[in-house]
Amino acid sequence: MLDLLRSFSGAPAKGLQYLALPSVTLLLYPSVDTIVILNAADLQLVQALAFWEVFPGAQHSTESIGFLAVDPAMKLIVASMGSRVAAWSLSGFQTSTWRVHSSLTLSDGQAVTALNCRSGLLALGSNSTLSVYTLILENDLPTWSNKWTCDVTTPSRVRFSPSLMYIATSSQQDNIVRIYLTTSGRQTQTIPHPRPLANITWRHAQASSRDDLILYTITTDTTLRIFFPVLDSPQHVQLHASLDLFSSLPPSVISKSHGENLNSSVFWLDREVIGDALGNILKDIPNTDDAKTRRVSDIKEEGWDLFLRVLSDGSIVVRAVANIDRRPPTLLKQFTLLQSLPSTFPRVPSHLYVIPNPGKRNLTLVTSPPLATLSLEPLNFFDARSDGLILRAQGTDRALEEESRILGFVRTPEGQGLGVVRECGGEAWFARERGSKLVRAGHWPTADLAVVLDGGRYFATYSKTNGILTLHSTIPQILAIPPISSLFSLPPSSAGPHECIFGITSNPTPSILHMHAVQYPGPTLELKSQTRLPLSEPALFIVPVDPMAWSGAGIGPEHDVLLSVARGGELMFWVQDDGEGRGWRLTGRVRTGRTGISRVRCSSAKKSVLVVPGAEGEELTIWDSKESEFASGLEYRKILSAHDPVNDLDWSSTPDNQSILAVGFERHVEILCQQRMTYFDEGPGWGVIHNIDIGSIMPHPISDSIWLSHGSLLIGSGHQMCLFGQPRPTETEEPPEGLFEHVARLNGPLVDYHPQMILQCLLWGKLELVKEIIVNLFKDLTRLREAGGGKIEWTTVPLDHFLRKDQMDSEKGQHRRQYTSLFASADQNDEPDEEGFSRALVEGMLENLEEDPLPHLTPNEHAHLLVLIQATLEVDESRRALDANGLRYLISMRSFFILNQRTSAPNSPRSKGEVPRKTGWRARLRFRDMLWAFHSESQGLLLSSSSAACQGKMLWSDARALGVFIWLNSYDSMKAHMEVIARNEYMAGEARDPVACSLFYFALGKHKLVHGLWRQAAWHKEQAVMLKFLSNDFSQARWRTAALKNAYALLSKRRFEYAAAFFLLGGSLKDAVNVCIRQLDDFQLAVALARLVEGTDDGPILQEILNNTVIPLSFRKGNRWLGSWAFWLLHRRDLAVRILVTPLQDIASSLDVPITDIGSPHYDDPSLALLFSQLKSKTLQTAKGTSEISGRVEFNFVLQIARVFTRMGCHVLALDLVRSWSFDRPSTAMPDFSQLEAPAGVRRVFPLEPAMRRRSSIMIDMDVSTAPPTRRASPERDASESAVLPPIKETPKEENDLFARKAGLGSLMKSAKQDVQVPEFDMSSFF
Repeated sequence: MLDLLRSFSGAPAKGLQYLALPSVTLLLYPSVDTIVILNAADLQLVQALAFWEVFPGAQHSTESIGFLAVDPAMKLIVASMGSRVAAWSLSGFQTSTWRVHSSLTLSDGQAVTALNCRSGLLALGSNSTLSVYTLILENDLPTWSNKWTCDVTTPSRVRFSPSLMYIATSSQQDNIVRIYLTTSGRQTQTIPHPRPLANITWRHAQASSRDDLILYTITTDTTLRIFFPVLDSPQHVQLHASLDLFSSLPPSVISKSHGENLNSSVFWLDREVIGDALGNILKDIPNTDDAKTRRVSDIKEEGWDLFLRVLSDGSIVVRAVANIDRRPPTLLKQFTLLQSLPSTFPRVPSHLYVIPNPGKRNLTLVTSPPLATLSLEPLNFFDARSDGLILRAQGTDRALEEESRILGFVRTPEGQGLGVVRECGGEAWFARERGSKLVRAGHWPTADLAVVLDGGRYFATYSKTNGILTLHSTIPQILAIPPISSLFSLPPSSAGPHECIFGITSNPTPSILHMHAVQYPGPTLELKSQTRLPLSEPALFIVPVDPMAWSGAGIGPEHDVLLSVARGGELMFWVQDDGEGRGWRLTGRVRTGRTGISRVRCSSAKKSVLVVPGAEGEELTIWDSKESEFASGLEYRKILSAHDPVNDLDWSSTPDNQSILAVGFERHVEILCQQRMTYFDEGPGWGVIHNIDIGSIMPHPISDSIWLSHGSLLIGSGHQMCLFGQPRPTETEEPPEGLFEHVARLNGPLVDYHPQMILQCLLWGKLELVKEIIVNLFKDLTRLREAGGGKIEWTTVPLDHFLRKDQMDSEKGQHRRQYTSLFASADQNDEPDEEGFSRALVEGMLENLEEDPLPHLTPNEHAHLLVLIQATLEVDESRRALDANGLRYLISMRSFFILNQRTSAPNSPRSKGEVPRKTGWRARLRFRDMLWAFHSESQGLLLSSSSAACQGKMLWSDARALGVFIWLNSYDSMKAHMEVIARNEYMAGEARDPVACSLFYFALGKHKLVHGLWRQAAWHKEQAVMLKFLSNDFSQARWRTAALKNAYALLSKRRFEYAAAFFLLGGSLKDAVNVCIRQLDDFQLAVALARLVEGTDDGPILQEILNNTVIPLSFRKGNRWLGSWAFWLLHRRDLAVRILVTPLQDIASSLDVPITDIGSPHYDDPSLALLFSQLKSKTLQTAKGTSEISGRVEFNFVLQIARVFTRMGCHVLALDLVRSWSFDRPSTAMPDFSQLEAPAGVRRVFPLEPAMRRRSSIMIDMDVSTAPPTRRASPERDASESAVLPPIKETPKEENDLFARKAGLGSLMKSAKQDVQVPEFDMSSFF
């Protein structure tokens, strides 16, 4: 998702070291106080080692690492800083991790001037000495032991010979190479040179096993000299050959130079590395007749030493020296092997290394400066072909600013330009290649605040010392401004060549400075305005709204540009006013209730993140700007660890304006995005989608992180930067999923076949649309299978199909059976349409989806998709006999059983004793689904379907899971079904235990039947006692008392269900339901017992359960569905409607029962709008409740549900909702029917006319004269006042339409009680 694209670790100031490991070759160089380790193949950062990890006191030192050495045999890295030496070793457990190995400190304040390490021997040069240390284990700890020390001229280079018998040194104070014995430190030879030394290198002997002293030296005039001993003096080396610049050039080049000093560098190409690569090539190429192969064969077999010289024009010359290993030395000969065209190198490097690639036929060539890695293909390279040397990666040029610690980042609004603010100065960069590459554009020496402009091409800085704002353009411009605390740029709101700079003053009452900077045609910098926000108190923060989403889009609609945060936590959004004075206009506010806010940032979509310190840790919250009575604005809350505080926050935006948040901590950065709402998983509104942990590669803590264009993230640590972005595609694989694609998949619009889209379409009555989606999916899967996999373009349903109102009766896409006559026989024309929705199509598709799941669906979503497809088939086959609410219940019920059956399969997690959240297993239907059945007129069919889903053996656990006794309305049906449950409980298992069914039979008043069942329970130890007890007459008070005593005894034994049964037997229904509620925690069982025993929904016990248990529970859980059901049974149907829309606090204040615990107001279910649209004018009571909901509240409610649809990914359903919702308004004019007589054929009109026009009838369920109001009455005007003041005619405003509704409601109820003349049904009217 976000890979490390490149690091900016500082360019090497001196030479490089490399270490060849079995799987990778590493480059190492010091940078300030760290050692940078890169992959030699692509210059990717592997790890950075801080010197203060070994010497903690050096953490805040201004010293830098001076020298670096690598021990390839011991896998050690040794570095020095002043007089201190630190060593790291490769971890034995994690082969890519370096650990602290050992340390050494020189005495007498001697500073290290040179070092070399080989096979556990460490040579150190200091100001006046040369020392050799050996590595020993002391108390199982590695320790460096001094072997010898001698006084020498300050060495600048120290080199061990291949056999470790000799040490060669050079000094900057003279031009002499000195050779010492490693064993004793005795100097054996001095080799004077005519020029200062630039480098010395020992060469391995190849012809024999003896340690021939073959030494290469390079002087500052780029002349390379070859020293080795003669036969009669094997311990002393002599000069045998030299390669100067002019010996490498052809005469034509020398003549053109006219004696000018030609710049060049010469390097030895390690013969061993070259030889191994050539050996791999020749092994794989049997034919050696072509010229290229013969050339590399000669290099390998003849053992030529190769020397590469880079000339000032970028061309290279390779010289070969033959017979170095042969004796006598007079056989030496040198010749030019190849010369390339100019511009092979952009400049002459100071360092060049040939690095092996184990097992490969190519080599890696590394040069510096600038640091670059090239792929060297020997066959083409030695044939002088241009593709023999290919650039793979290149670093940046070295700059002094990069050695200073990073304080923070700033960027241009669109993320194309970047400013790096450091302790000493800073730099401007601009992004290239879709944010994957940064190019340095300029730098500034010192500044307190900075802002980059025009994509990073120029910048402005502010100094608090003199209060001067400086525009660093072709001609610098300065502007004196008041002291400011922050500086930022925003996109201009008007056309023109200017860039907008804003500053916030640091006064107690901050003001906002608005400045214009112009670069072309002539640079200017001017102050346009100085304004203040119209605040009642000074703001705690004034920060810009991140403009990433709308930058670069030209001049468009106005956007909020500033966010102010009050000390009380109120967020206020501001836009610049276009009027005179350029003031500020408030566009919205959110009351968070947070105090002590430490950090705040606002995204382009006006999502605000706050960080508030607390005792348990920092609280991180994310708020939406759309605060209303239906949403507090809070979308996410998390308490962070107290040991890992937040360092920085930054927002980015996707192309479709979704917000992405980066939260930076000390060692890692968490990436959060909004999570799609779903019916399937109850998760937080935001979630961490990626975590970037730099603790394993960077030693310094994170100083800042910032988003750049195209979703790239830059992280600063110490003086170094890491750029993360879109993963690099490989040649063999498809491009990996990027950040924006991942966010769109988690929170963007859903595809048609997504289970959430299908479920919502089914709930909203779009069955034909779902069938069309399933048929399209079947065709797409068929095409995909025929194509053998790969990618296809999924078929989408046209938008207008989603917007059709009557999906049930749609003619298009029905694919129904066609009959030629009214009485066609069943076997005519009943062949299924091959292209239409059918059982065969569904079964075939389910089989295919089981074998090959759809991409980008989680296992839970995939399981729901299969369930919904199967449920759609079953609903379609039985929908003719069901109403719309019955279909909704059937869909939910079938999905519930099928999914639970899938998750309870032998190989499912639940069958193994685990019920993870992702499986989708649930213990019961949601109350929402139960209410569909409660308001259905097909309850008989629903009960039959529910019983069939339980294989005809419904137990109480099944009835509770389906809410049967919540939604059943018929007393006879409840009674009959309870008897079925009692019978099934008794028949369950092989025991035939009468205890299991006693509660249910006692509720039905059938204790004699239970007595008969006990007669058959001969195996039961309580049979005799129960037979004797149940033979009594419980109509008598003494035996009812005995039953109650037994019930209390059973309570003490924690046999709660049996105790409730004896309470029923003793005639104490209240005690029985109390046991169900308190001990069994099953209010559904209490409701079922009360409804059965009392035989009505108006019984006192049921009323008490609803008032004291169900309603408080619904408020505590924020479950509006449960509350609506309870109010409906209590005949408070006005409240049953109002609770769907009105804030719970307002409902609670109008109740007689005290409600103290009110949970979160769950307005995140679109089905609330569906139920509200059904109930709002179903009865007089619901019409009364609807009238007490203002039009503005209803409007905001519909917008909230539309936002929920959008959050669920069902954008098209949100469009359909706002497009088709009807805001029915009551009529406030009430004619006097006693004075007016309706003419024939004209019916009377009374309030709520639009609602009644939609419905064929309205249920009269209240007594108009005694109906209590559900809202507090308005205060009445004093009689004297009304007598004096004349009547005033007012036009009702939209926000006060609540009074209009209430004005006409009483007349509505009275007129509804009048006799309405309804014409008798006349069959002749149809003909």
